[in-house]
Amino acid sequence: MAGITLEKGKSIYEYGQPMTVLHLITNGRVKVSYPGGSYTLGKGDVIGICEICSEIHFLSYLALEDTSILTYTLNNVESLEDMLQKRSDLARLFLLSAFYQLNHLLDQCSLSELSCSNLYQNLLEDYEKYNSLCARYRIPPRALEGMESLTAYLGEEAPDIWLNSFYLGLQHIYTGEHYKPLVQEPGISLGFLRKCSLDFRKTYFGLDEQFHYRKQLTNLYFNENANDIFDLYTSLYYKLGPDCADTESVLSDINRMISQFESDPCLDAQMVEKRIQSFRKNLSLMKEPAAKKDEAAADTSLMQELAGSLNTILDFAGSDLELCSSFRQHVHSYKALPDKNSMEDECCSLRRKLTEEFNALYSLLFQRTLETSSVPKAVKMFLAFGYVDEELAGAENCALLYRLSETRTDRSEFGVYTFYDWLLAIFQGKKEPSRNEFDQDYSDYIHRQKASGNITEAEFKDLENNSMGKVNYELRNLFPPVNKMTFGRIATFCPIFISDNVLKDLNDSYVTLTKVGKAFEAIKKVDYSAFYRESLDYDHLDIMGKEPIHLEFLPDIILMPNVGIRGVMWQEIEGKYRNSSGRMFFSIFHMEDFVTSMIRLTGEFRWELCKRIQGARWNDISDRSLTSEYFDYIQFYRKNHELSNEAKEKVRSSLQRAKNSFKEMFVRDYITWIIFEGSGSPRLNKIARRILFTYCPFPADLMKTVSQNPFFSELMNRHRITTAQRLHHVDMLIKKIQNTGSPVPDTLVHERQFIEGTVSK
Repeated sequence: MAGITLEKGKSIYEYGQPMTVLHLITNGRVKVSYPGGSYTLGKGDVIGICEICSEIHFLSYLALEDTSILTYTLNNVESLEDMLQKRSDLARLFLLSAFYQLNHLLDQCSLSELSCSNLYQNLLEDYEKYNSLCARYRIPPRALEGMESLTAYLGEEAPDIWLNSFYLGLQHIYTGEHYKPLVQEPGISLGFLRKCSLDFRKTYFGLDEQFHYRKQLTNLYFNENANDIFDLYTSLYYKLGPDCADTESVLSDINRMISQFESDPCLDAQMVEKRIQSFRKNLSLMKEPAAKKDEAAADTSLMQELAGSLNTILDFAGSDLELCSSFRQHVHSYKALPDKNSMEDECCSLRRKLTEEFNALYSLLFQRTLETSSVPKAVKMFLAFGYVDEELAGAENCALLYRLSETRTDRSEFGVYTFYDWLLAIFQGKKEPSRNEFDQDYSDYIHRQKASGNITEAEFKDLENNSMGKVNYELRNLFPPVNKMTFGRIATFCPIFISDNVLKDLNDSYVTLTKVGKAFEAIKKVDYSAFYRESLDYDHLDIMGKEPIHLEFLPDIILMPNVGIRGVMWQEIEGKYRNSSGRMFFSIFHMEDFVTSMIRLTGEFRWELCKRIQGARWNDISDRSLTSEYFDYIQFYRKNHELSNEAKEKVRSSLQRAKNSFKEMFVRDYITWIIFEGSGSPRLNKIARRILFTYCPFPADLMKTVSQNPFFSELMNRHRITTAQRLHHVDMLIKKIQNTGSPVPDTLVHERQFIEGTVSK
């Protein structure tokens, strides 16, 4: 049999590729990767021998050097028995390689299980020590999200303990002198190989379960939100100061965490490195001479300008003395709270009063800025960031907010607004107010008020085109709920900017035009048609007639003045005009991963826009659409013969986690579609994949990539046929227009690119 040589660095197989052949290594080395680890195969080992009972590869193989292999076709397990019967010399090689690989995995599974147990105990001890030190020094401890639901590793997928000695014994027999009678019996060889493959698969899933458990634990030490053990300890270290008796002990624990996790495969290495470098930088600053310690706060003129910010803001607001006096009193009470996020009744009541007064003050300040161009910096910071007081914000944050307010430019022409700029656009008539929580736009609302007798005909006419009336409608109906929703922690919401809510670097979380653009790019690289609508070319109706075209309307991004963790997809179109931009709201300092949040909102947008277009028939399967097909799939998944029992169970548990919301189920599948399926990692079942492939298709370059993946082969065949039919129709129309001597409209050329999936992303 002719050999094949694989070049160093070549990826031989990835997870999910079909399992159709075995490869015997005659020279070289191959790296085999599994969740959380890897091992090396060499001369005499067999690639794929432990996956013979699987239709796909669940291991990944990479050539570590130039490697020579012999290939044996594996149509099914029975064909392997024929091979062993004809070539008994292969049986020993196959078995020894299988035993070696399984023994390695069994050893790693035992070590990994021990690692899970140790990591769990360390986590409990570290968290207990943190709370103990906080109690000792009267520091309010921070709760760590996820600790309450954390349990010890149960090992539901763990392999049987006796398997290791069993396979070591078999390995000893087949490396000894008495193996020949065994290899002459192909049934015995095949039986051992089958059992080995099944045990290997179970061990693999055990390792996978352990890997995800370790990932859960390590994410409690380091995560993107910086609400983790590492941050608890570093924050505690800063608060204790160099003279405290326990400072060195805390620093020792921090260094242990750094040593343990800076190269952990369960964590994002860049994120961990960034966090570690930030701590080391702060540590070096703490150890510098006193003259250098205050370097960050050296700009005394800046802090002098912001001194007494609350008084500056209230003096500028001016007119409502009762509101200003009450707000000042409540801010001082709020500053005195030891725990500003306390759930005690008194604290909750204070936050509610502050929120009501903050909203009223925002309206006053907006109107005042329309009357004068001389707006104090503290007022600008209030309107953009929710800033009220220099002590509540902290000196370092004050300096950053000041500089951001100085350098901030109006980006509304690109569809990205601060909330102040958004109100300004409404006041200037560039934008219409948003719908309220009852789905009423401004026009509907004033008509309803007139019909109810709440306003007269004269008042109605005055309000119809009243710029400030529209702004007040937005402030009254949208600002309070959306500001709270984007903040994310509704029970402890207070709109005032405080340092306690800053969970990670403000510069990193500041939402910019660039960050928004990159998020849109990331989505459109997978779902290029996300923001397109079907329309007509009204400029060329004489040529195009009622030929549908697709136009893109990117949503407006409005940034609320708070530090938050959630995005809100408020409306999918503007008013009643289908060909208009939707509206998405984020905190101006968004503490979560912005791209992931944008993907979630795009999923919600997809769902809501389809419902809007379909109207009452949004869930009627006789009129096929994204929502009707997905609704039908979830409603009748138990009766779907295309789904395995395992897939049905996953749908059931996913539906429970989504609280039986079909929309939430779709959004979660959409996130999986963009993040995983779009990068070649199959996660969805075939029905969900088919729906998303149909209504959220990949662009042409990604289609070409996934065409090699067996999970997409049937879908690709259908796609090629429908695309060819649609292109033929457009080409015939182009030819018809050219024959009349008329120029082909750009919209039709663009429509052809849209169908091909080659429109610019």
